[in-house]
Amino acid sequence: MNNRFIALGRATEHTPVEVKPIVEGQVKAYFAKDVFTRERMKEYIASTVLEELFDAVDNGRTISRDIANSVAIGMRKWAMDRGATHYTHWFQPLTGGTAEKHDAFFDLRGDGSIMEDFSGNALYQQEPDASSFPNGGIRNTFEARGYSAWDPSSPVFLVGDTLCIPTIFVAYTGEALDYKTPLIRSTAALCKAAREVCWYFDKSVRHVHTNLGWEQEYFLVDEDLFDARPDLMLTGRTLMGHSSAKNQQLEDHYFGAIPARVLNFMIDLEHEALRVGIPIKTRHNEVAPNQFEMAPIFEDVNLANDHNLLIMSIMEKVARRHHFRVLLHEKPFAGVNGSGKHCNWSMQTNTGINLLAPGKNPYQNLQFVTFLVNVLMAVYKYNGLLKATISSATNAHRLGANEAPPAIISVFLGKQITEVLDKLEKASAKEGIIINAKKEMKLGVATIPEILLDNTDRNRTSPFAFTGNRFEFRAVGSSANCGAAMLALNAAVAEQLMDFKKAVDTLIDKGEPKERALFEIIRKYIVACKPIRFDGNGYSEEWKKEAAQRGLDCETSVPVIFERYLDKQTIEMFKKTQVLTEAELQARCEVKWENYNKKLQIESRVLGDLVINHVIPAANRYQSILLDNVLKIKQAFAPEEAQKLAANDSLMIHRIADHVSAIIEGVDEMTKVRHIANRKINEHEKAIAYHDTVVPLMENIRKHADELEMIIDDELWALPKYRELMFIR
Repeated sequence: MNNRFIALGRATEHTPVEVKPIVEGQVKAYFAKDVFTRERMKEYIASTVLEELFDAVDNGRTISRDIANSVAIGMRKWAMDRGATHYTHWFQPLTGGTAEKHDAFFDLRGDGSIMEDFSGNALYQQEPDASSFPNGGIRNTFEARGYSAWDPSSPVFLVGDTLCIPTIFVAYTGEALDYKTPLIRSTAALCKAAREVCWYFDKSVRHVHTNLGWEQEYFLVDEDLFDARPDLMLTGRTLMGHSSAKNQQLEDHYFGAIPARVLNFMIDLEHEALRVGIPIKTRHNEVAPNQFEMAPIFEDVNLANDHNLLIMSIMEKVARRHHFRVLLHEKPFAGVNGSGKHCNWSMQTNTGINLLAPGKNPYQNLQFVTFLVNVLMAVYKYNGLLKATISSATNAHRLGANEAPPAIISVFLGKQITEVLDKLEKASAKEGIIINAKKEMKLGVATIPEILLDNTDRNRTSPFAFTGNRFEFRAVGSSANCGAAMLALNAAVAEQLMDFKKAVDTLIDKGEPKERALFEIIRKYIVACKPIRFDGNGYSEEWKKEAAQRGLDCETSVPVIFERYLDKQTIEMFKKTQVLTEAELQARCEVKWENYNKKLQIESRVLGDLVINHVIPAANRYQSILLDNVLKIKQAFAPEEAQKLAANDSLMIHRIADHVSAIIEGVDEMTKVRHIANRKINEHEKAIAYHDTVVPLMENIRKHADELEMIIDDELWALPKYRELMFIR
């Protein structure tokens, strides 16, 4: 540990917090210990009530108030048996995180005595203040009423003494003010559209589930050093800091041995995660120093998203126990890899078929190709929208940085699948489909009958990659609510499948055999969506030019990218799938612009504080030391010799003065343009101003501050440096 921080009392050596791993055989007993699972419901709720509840959840039916009352009684009994004293509706406002208001399990009788109480009404809905959450203009400040309503498809769980009930959050007038509501709508839309396409192949399909497996990347830093960095504390990233001489260039951290303190943190985190039913399976070191990753087993997209938001909250709590701070910012350190949240997305039928997994026979592979190509079409048509769902002030630092997917959405398929589609594209319906007298079918393409999983290498530069039996949306940011990207993807694919069915049915009505009708529309789609397919290097400058020629969205300004939410095509798609109304889309866009502005406003103010109150004083002190040394040299030596001896110090004095002058001028100008931006009433125009005028000045100020860090005496530099922040001891 650097001596200057020990002297300042800002860093201490921490004894690792010992945590016992869950040994073999204990996971089953430990898993979901704090979750009101279906098995536990059987102990507290009558079987007739559960039968109706499960039927409603499994088939998307409304739960009656009577059933809700019975469930609430059993739920309260289970929670209080576990020591709970409060309950909360746990929801996902447009802040991107979660929110909760705790109420006690009791009420007052008329005579003033206390009774334990938790009714079906309390379970069913609450009324949090909607005016205090981002709403994009849907609600006036004086219109406070909003409702949170129980989502029975996501099980309740305990955190400490509080029963947490996953809920949706809507305005008094019915518009969604959260991510969960449209995510649930999108899964319903995709289920219906995919099921109807499945019926071309299997009439027994009754439900199509959307699955999500997220991979959460994050950084850990020592708590003492975190507390000594105002920028980390207030913005989640370092707004200045010169690169460490050693960072990730040796690639020795990736998949390396996990440091003891970090491993104890991970074990503790897994304990907490398993208790609330989060099936964490994987942990490892990531590419950058102090960067790590965890991943769970795939789950239903709604539950998986709940679990991701929950684990981000748990991480913060567990990290503090181990004297760490978790950094979920997409780019906390310049010059090394940032953090993403890879979203592995797939569709599965109630009959157990993964619709994105190649089959074992030609007929199954026709179904696979059908869904694969429709996903490609959806991503092609809405590549700009999908980029908007993952764009933010924080993720902008990561995208396109030669370490993460570029700010251009394309799809990687791999050699074999690409060859299959290329051959299908060139084949006619007559050549492509052969039906014999027994109604058996062959595809007239040699490579189709057997498509192997993991048949090709992976492309780490692709933002949307096919990985054998699923698509991996790699551009989602580590701090994001992945529901934003998933609901847009679900809705886009749902609309595309609706259009596909309509086109196929039109051909069938004209007398075309079903298989040939399917093949003909698929072939047309393969041709139409070809611009979205790219297996090359997504980081190259050549790809940027080629992508523009293909007509893909190549915009890099985040405020402009958000405009894709309001494209006519986008509005019509969400309206058609009944996922979001035009008013809800407008609100989300307003919230995104407003959030972008606030984040940059905070960052620019923090940067100004850092350089004026930390960097320049340190520079002045060091400059004074150098000046004093120059004076002493002139006093001790003859003029000619003194000039020679003092040359280096004099040069350094001038360099410091130049950097300090540039910083002061930069901060003054940044403050000026920020004030101009803030006076704009329109959030969109304000965001454009921040992007175009404030951000470049912040980057220039940082450049001069980082140069000073390399000049000034280490003992005078008050802020922990990258070499201290990025290597856990």
